Amino acid sequence: MKEFPLEIRFLGGAREVGRMSVAVKTEKTQLLLDYGVMMGRPPGFPMHIAPKDVDAAILTHCHLDHSGVLPIFYIQDKRPLYSTRLTLELTQILIKDLIHLSGYYLPFEYLELRYMMQNAINLDYGKKQTVGDMTFQLLDAGHVPGSAQILIEGEGKRVLFTGDFNTSRTRLLSPANDNYGDLDAVIMETTYADGDHTERLELEKKFIEEVIGIVETGGTVLIPAFSIGRSQEIACVLAAHHFKYPTTIDGMARLANRIMISNKQFLLDQQLFLNAMHTANWVDGWRDRRLAAGRTGAIISPAGMLQGGPAAFYISKLGKKAKNGVFLVSYQIPGTPGRQLMEKGMCVIDGKVRKIKAQVQHFDFSSHCGASQLRSVVKNLKGNPSVFAVHGAEGNPERFAKWVKKEVGLRATSPKTGDRFIV
Repeated sequence: MKEFPLEIRFLGGAREVGRMSVAVKTEKTQLLLDYGVMMGRPPGFPMHIAPKDVDAAILTHCHLDHSGVLPIFYIQDKRPLYSTRLTLELTQILIKDLIHLSGYYLPFEYLELRYMMQNAINLDYGKKQTVGDMTFQLLDAGHVPGSAQILIEGEGKRVLFTGDFNTSRTRLLSPANDNYGDLDAVIMETTYADGDHTERLELEKKFIEEVIGIVETGGTVLIPAFSIGRSQEIACVLAAHHFKYPTTIDGMARLANRIMISNKQFLLDQQLFLNAMHTANWVDGWRDRRLAAGRTGAIISPAGMLQGGPAAFYISKLGKKAKNGVFLVSYQIPGTPGRQLMEKGMCVIDGKVRKIKAQVQHFDFSSHCGASQLRSVVKNLKGNPSVFAVHGAEGNPERFAKWVKKEVGLRATSPKTGDRFIV
């Protein structure tokens, strides 16, 4: 037996946010953890890995930066894809949409997605699964409904991949499960290693006050939100605070709602979620859309960064009047219409960049750990693990790894794409 036979290779998501992928390999078995896309034209893919060399793929959650290129492994070969039932169902609708929007640039089509789903295996949290000479289990990540961390055991080593995770409780989800036991390596996201989020209840209170302030003076609040996770959480926040005015849900969020209703065991407060879903108005066509835009209340609609979707229609109607509001509740990537609106108060309406008269605010409803939470997780790690800081931009992985070495005394690095390490 080799002395250090477990290899970790970083295929994407290193010193960047997007195209996340990691391969973990023993002498006999190789597991692929996520295989995501970097959105753009053309989109960016992780490093190539031969499908014949992959024994199984494991998916942490549905977001395309973690899942988007997985169908490429089903062009000719068949291998199991493990994830939670909810993640697999949500992933299918997101990749379908990706193919619809970017199919020209992709090396796969709907047929490969279908083969992928035929080879998908539902795995419950905490249930151990063996592939070759490695065993793994999924732990709740608290990020979006169905999201998971991956805990792998092989050759006497224990490796944790956090994926995207959140150790704070939200209206929608329980905190991430941090009962890891002794570890030899941790691959950890560092998306927000440079700052903390506002405390959740304080954020909710401010958000509700601002929404009610606009609605009670006859205005309408557009809340652009990601279809999966953020839209449902905002609906739950409104319901939890007994928001008595009309709430409208539009876009792909409606399909995600239906899938979550069928998988409500993944949610923290099933009754609150069902109440929020049943009291909201679900848009069914352009007539409903126009009615919602002319009615006081709150409209929850993708796209979360205003890159298309029904939100683009709503802002063209609501953005022209000062009595209305546009409340951004998702992270706004530089260069997106949402970021332009947040920083300059400008947005495209009727094909022209115009000044938005509606009140624009940003509320940090993040589904990731903030800096203090990331540090707390590292301080509480058991064993003497090596820490690999990934899934961060603008120097966050490098700074976080430096902090881990200096303040906690663990081995830490911010790998580059293509780097290999022996555990």
